[in-house]
This record gives sequence, structure tokens and C-alpha cells, in this order.
Amino acid sequence: MMLLEHRVNNEYSNMNNLKSHFEIHSRFRNGIFLLSILLLISILVYYFYPDSVIGQKENLVELVEFQKQIDSLKKVASSKKTINTLKPFNPNFINDYKGYILGLSAVELDRLYAYRNKDKWINSVADFKQVTMVSDSLLQIIAPLFKFPDWVTSKTRKTSKNRYAVKTYAEKGDLNTVTALELREQINIPDFIAERIINYKDKIGGFVGESQLKDIKGLYDNQRKKIVSLYTVKTENTYQKIAINTASANELIEVPYFDFEMALAIRDFIKDNGHISSFEELGKIDGFSLEKIDRIALYLTLN
Repeated sequence: MMLLEHRVNNEYSNMNNLKSHFEIHSRFRNGIFLLSILLLISILVYYFYPDSVIGQKENLVELVEFQKQIDSLKKVASSKKTINTLKPFNPNFINDYKGYILGLSAVELDRLYAYRNKDKWINSVADFKQVTMVSDSLLQIIAPLFKFPDWVTSKTRKTSKNRYAVKTYAEKGDLNTVTALELREQINIPDFIAERIINYKDKIGGFVGESQLKDIKGLYDNQRKKIVSLYTVKTENTYQKIAINTASANELIEVPYFDFEMALAIRDFIKDNGHISSFEELGKIDGFSLEKIDRIALYLTLN
């Protein structure tokens, strides 16, 4: 009897333990109930109003695309702002840093370097486009900064007909002895421009070549051509040309177009790279502009 009672008590205890595992606190029951309601509402909304859910997704996609467009426009504007701070430059001498600033890719720069390594030159915007295969949109931004030497751009001018009568050397007057009054009366240029020509001539110790008229600020190209049609450099110039490959910095600053810093830069460049065989090689020096190379060459020799 006692054994039977003991077994009954064990069965009852086991049933109580089993029941405790399936009991849920009232707070948990309420949470599960609320979660079930929310899931049911979500299912009903998606079932009865599917367009609204899809519309929200589409709006989100459109918003992302719109943001991408804004970011792209900001990038272009920032690029234009950076490029606008750059000074005109010769596209033949674009280094990696400048290429990055301009927005050129590594592939486009490699094409340019490979072309230049063949001792070929970029002489126009069309050449730059053909060699680098840069996009038209980027070319439109950077092309206005291209600055080619006068000896390149003058090629396009040779085909134009000379509007002024060609005089012989003997018939022309001396550019180094002409007066401001003669320039005003014969060329019909403003007083201050005529005075500027005379002052510049005195500053550099006399004109060495007609091309130095290009240095006169405010003198229009047609006015310069008319002056050249009537005057040329006749005064015998005692100036001795400087051998650039062996000249010292003090000798180089005798050239009106060089300051002391540029003279040092030229000496260092020749020291590091050896003698130059063409004045255009000076364009590889940082800060050196080939714009005035035709006038600079009047004072220098490669021998």
C-alpha cells in the first residue's frame, strides 16, 4: 500500500513539472498577442493596398538616383572650380599631379606620355583629343587652358593674306630709333601705347628682334603687323648671345625674360639632365612658359 501511494505521488509531481514548462507569463502573452495583431495588419495592408508599398519602394529608388545626380553635379562643379584656378599651360607637359587635377584618367595620361616619348608634340586641341581620347565634356572644360607656343599658332596665320604693303629692308625704318610721335601718326595707335613701346625698348636696352613687340601690353596684333611692315631692327646690336648649356646663373639673368629663380632652375635642369638640344626642352621646367620662347631665343645659343 505504501509502495502504491509513493508511485502516485511521483506521477503527480512529474505532471506538475511538465505543466510548468508550458506556462507563459501574462506579460509575454500580451506581447505575443500584440505582435500577432501587427503582423496581421501588415499582411492585410500589403494584400489590400499593394500599390502603396510598391510606390514607397519606387520613391526610395528615385530618391537614391536623384541623390546620385546631385553628387555628380557637385563633383563636376568642384572640378570646374579647381580647374578655373589653374593658369594656362602647355598640354605637352602635363604631369601626374596636374593630370589628376584636370580630371584625366591614368589611361589617358599614359596615352599622352607614350605619344610624347616618341618625340611627337601636341600642337592643337584636336591633337590632344586624338591622342588621349579624352571625353568631349572634359575637353570642353580644360581646352581653354591650353597655351601653345607662338611658333605653333603662327602656322595658321601664314595662310592669311598680308593686308599691308611689303617693304624691303632698305625701305623700312629702324624700330630702335622710331619715336612715339611717328608711331601715333603713321600707325594711328593711342598715345599711351606708343609711349609704352618706347619705354619698353629703353628698358631692355633696345629691340633685338621684331617679335619683341608681342611683349607690349595692349598692342593689338594688327597694329603690331603694321609696325613691322614699316619698321625693323636695323641698329647694330652689340649684345652677345649666351650659350645656355654652359652659362652661369648670373649670365642667364642678363636675358630680360629671366629672373634669378628661373636662371637657377635652368642651371639645375641642365645639370640634372645634360645639355639641351632644343629651346622647347625648357618647357619641362616647372613654371617655365614656352609662350615667349621665340623672344627668349634671341638672347641665347645652344652652342
